[in-house]
Amino acid sequence: MAVMKQTLPSLLLGVTSLVLLVLNTLFWCACLFVLALVKLLLPWRGIRVRLDAALNAIACAWIACNSKWLGWTHPEPWDIGIDAQLNPRGWYLVNSNHQSWVDILVLQRLFLGRIPMLKFFLKQQLIYVPVIGLAWWALDFPFMKRHSSAALKARPELRLQDLETTRRACEKFSQIPTSVMNFAEGTRFRTYKHEAQRSPYGHLLKPKAGALALALNVMGGQFQSLLDVTIVYPEGVPTFWQFTCNIRSRVIVRVRERPIPAQFCSGDYGGDERFRDDFQQWLGQIWTDKDAQIAALLAPRIRG
Repeated sequence: MAVMKQTLPSLLLGVTSLVLLVLNTLFWCACLFVLALVKLLLPWRGIRVRLDAALNAIACAWIACNSKWLGWTHPEPWDIGIDAQLNPRGWYLVNSNHQSWVDILVLQRLFLGRIPMLKFFLKQQLIYVPVIGLAWWALDFPFMKRHSSAALKARPELRLQDLETTRRACEKFSQIPTSVMNFAEGTRFRTYKHEAQRSPYGHLLKPKAGALALALNVMGGQFQSLLDVTIVYPEGVPTFWQFTCNIRSRVIVRVRERPIPAQFCSGDYGGDERFRDDFQQWLGQIWTDKDAQIAALLAPRIRG
């Protein structure tokens, strides 16, 4: 009984949070789908650009409501540090470490109203997520095939699929202020993945440079900077359910604005070995800095 008394408030909080999230999602997605259908039926670019702005506004309203209930259920303030001059009408390339689905809620709440809405590169399978998968499609989120290394080695032409997907998505992003979001690790950090990779970083998986390079190749001249985001959960990485229950809910975020070297805004990442090496070295240094930053942010907890 003592355990039930301790866990019941968290359980009720988690259920309440999920109900609020589902109701909020269903309401705004219904609005989104109506406009998406109109956009699908109308071929004129001028009208579609205006509809894209309206679709983004609906998505931002969904994020704003999510942020409200996060504020109610997580009253402890997050530790946020932003070393950047942010513009809600700018174009940004955003890169972050990735540990949990909670990262997306954190990033959306952090940047709401500060920069344009985040557009993510998503795995192709996520289009089948009920309701929200269709919403991502309506908002022009790019869905990537993510072929295995073995498949790419056997059929190099498969690389062109993701290249064309990225190119089409970024061409749309260039028409309206957008923040293109990428998790360079390509997947959530797990200890067994870290060990399998023999990652040289203590708190990170090896970064995958391909998606970043593709985005810069298509619209690098339009991005005003790279926003380098580091997310740390000092009480341990929460699952989505733990986070909704306000368990392991402390969050530390650091944002650093980095210039994008001009030479990386053009070049053939897949075919130019020297360009690829230079790009990977640049991203590797960012990852080395991030790993040291995570260690420093976690140090007080480890000492304690």
